[in-house]
Amino acid sequence: MDVNDKAPEFTLPDQNGDEISLKDLRGKWIVLYFYPRADTPGCTIEACEFRDSYSKIQKTGAVLLGISPDTSKAQKKFEEKFSLPFPLLADADKEIAHAFNVMQEKNMYGKKVMGVARTTFVIGPDGKIKHVFRKVKPEGHSSEVLEYLKSAMKGAA
Repeated sequence: MDVNDKAPEFTLPDQNGDEISLKDLRGKWIVLYFYPRADTPGCTIEACEFRDSYSKIQKTGAVLLGISPDTSKAQKKFEEKFSLPFPLLADADKEIAHAFNVMQEKNMYGKKVMGVARTTFVIGPDGKIKHVFRKVKPEGHSSEVLEYLKSAMKGAA
């Protein structure tokens, strides 16, 4: 998936078991951030930074969605533990991670494993990918996303 590609459609349960469909969000800017696993150190830093800048992201009008190969139940625990105010989507069968091409070979303790590469997609109101943040570092990422949204929306306004 790259800039100007149409984002793959999906419907996934969030941490409460409610279904969220990309097509229902058409007309809005969407920040879709993929993270490897709920309640792990890097993912917690990233989620908490998004939590702390969530009101600023909301002010831009964008919708923030976290997505990982966890179950809704694991996402719910993660949400409650860190008071996360945005939907966390459960992609337990990794179907959407594959559709967005974020399943990649990683090195875990010297073993090669397939896992979700920390990646953020900004999807425009037209359903097309406007920006991709690859090889995301959890620290400071929400600020990068916020800056991008502000400049992209200024250009779109």
